[in-house]
Amino acid sequence: MAFKRYIIEDLEILSAGAEGKAVAKVDGMTIFVPYAVPGDIVDVEVYKKKHSYAEANLLKIKHSSPDRVVPPCAHFGVCGGCKWEMLSYDKQLMFKQKQVEDNFRHLGKFEFPELNPILGSEKQYYYRNKLEYTFSNMRWLSYEDMARYKSGEPYEMRCIGFHIPGMFDKILDINHCWLQAAPSNDIRLFCKAYAIEHDLSFYDPRARVGLLRNIIIRTASTGDLMVILVVYEYNDDVAKMLEAISSQFPEITSLVYMVNSKVNDAVFDLPFHLYKGKDFIMEKMENLYFKVGPKSFYQTNSEQAYVLYSVVREFADIQKDDIVYDLFTGTGTIANFVAHQAKKVVGVEYVDSAVEDAKINSAQNHIENTEFLVGDMAKIFTDEFIERHGRPDVVISDPPRAGMHANVINMLLKLAVPRIVYVSCNPATQARDLTLLAEKYKIAAIQPVDMFPHTQHVENVVKLELK
Repeated sequence: MAFKRYIIEDLEILSAGAEGKAVAKVDGMTIFVPYAVPGDIVDVEVYKKKHSYAEANLLKIKHSSPDRVVPPCAHFGVCGGCKWEMLSYDKQLMFKQKQVEDNFRHLGKFEFPELNPILGSEKQYYYRNKLEYTFSNMRWLSYEDMARYKSGEPYEMRCIGFHIPGMFDKILDINHCWLQAAPSNDIRLFCKAYAIEHDLSFYDPRARVGLLRNIIIRTASTGDLMVILVVYEYNDDVAKMLEAISSQFPEITSLVYMVNSKVNDAVFDLPFHLYKGKDFIMEKMENLYFKVGPKSFYQTNSEQAYVLYSVVREFADIQKDDIVYDLFTGTGTIANFVAHQAKKVVGVEYVDSAVEDAKINSAQNHIENTEFLVGDMAKIFTDEFIERHGRPDVVISDPPRAGMHANVINMLLKLAVPRIVYVSCNPATQARDLTLLAEKYKIAAIQPVDMFPHTQHVENVVKLELK
C-alpha cells in the first residue's frame, strides 16, 4: 500500500541534524525537516515514514526562531547548496561543534577532553576558490515557470547552473551565486548570453548530445584566474567562444578547454588543452606558493585552509630531527607547509597527478626534505615501507570521508609513534577510527574548523599522544 502523506501542525523544531536537516519529535518519533531552524514553530507534510523516524517538507512557518535570518540568495531552498543560509552564522558554528561532540560521545568509545571552540570562517560568502557550472537544455521549472511554459509563452529552456539535488537531468539556472567572488558570476552569465546569441547547442543529458557541457572557474588569492570550458567536441564555434571569453575578461590568466564525449561529467581522466595564458594558477600560503592546475585538488576555502593547516602544524609539534609521514597527502599542501620544521616529510597519495603536483610544489618553493609516493595506503603502508623511508616521529593523516582503512590503523598501532594528528571531514568515521586507536593513544586536543559556511559540513583536527 502506498504511503499516505499527512500534515503535522504547530511542530516545534528542536535541533539541527544530519545532512543539514532540522530535527523535531512527535510521540517519540524523530522528524527531519529541511530548511527549518531550531526554535521555529512550523506546519509540515510527512512524505516518508520509517520505524523510528520520518521525513517531512516544510509547509509554513507559524513562528520564526530568533536564530532565523533572511537568506540573501534568490535560489535558496531550490539549489540545495547552502542549506543553512537561513540560520545565523553563530548558531551554525554552535551546531557544527555539537555535531563533532555528539559523534564522539555516541559513536566513539574513548575519553576525550573538552573541545576547543570551533574556528569560524572570516568570510561567510564568496569564500570558494572553485565552482563548476553545467550547461543544459533542460532548465528546471518552478510552478510559475511551468504554467508559463504550458501556456505557450516563449520560454528559454537553455540554462547554466547547478544540478537540482537528486536529478541528473534538471539544472537550476543561476542568476547570482554567493559562493565565489567576482568575476565568477559575470563569466557564467556572459557564457550563457554568448551561447544563446550564437545559437550554440547546450548539452542534453538524456539524448547525450550538445556542444557545451560545463564551465569551471578557479580563483586564487594571488589574483590568478582560471576558466575551463568543457565541450562535447572542439570546433570553430568553441574557438570563437573561447576568444570572446578572453576578450571580455582580460583578467583571466589561464584559459583552458577540455573535450568530454563520455556519458558522465567527470574530467579527471581527460587531457586538458591550453587556449591562452598559463596552464596553472598560483596560490599563496605564508611564504609558500602552490601550483594549481586544471585538475589539481586544493582546499576550496583558501583562507580557511590556512587556519586549518596552522592547527595541524601546532598539534604536530614537529622538532628539527623528526621524520613526518603525511598520509593521504593530496598535492602535498600540508607536507610542504610543515617541511621547514622537520628533518624529512614523506607524503603518500594514490592519485598520480596529485603526487606530481606535490613534487612541483616542493621544487618551486626550494623544499628539499620532502618525498612523495604514489600508492594505496591500505596496501603499501607496511614494514618494508617503514624500513625504506624511516620510522616516523609524527604522523599526519587526512583521509577521505570514509576514514582510514583497518590496515593503516593497525600499522599506526604497531608503530606507536609519539604523536598523530588526525584531520577529518567526517566526525562519524573519525570517531570510529579513534576508537580503534584508543588501544594505545589518548586524545590530547580537539579543534573543529568551519571550512564551508551555510552547510552542515565541518572539519575536525585531533591530536593523539601515546598513553
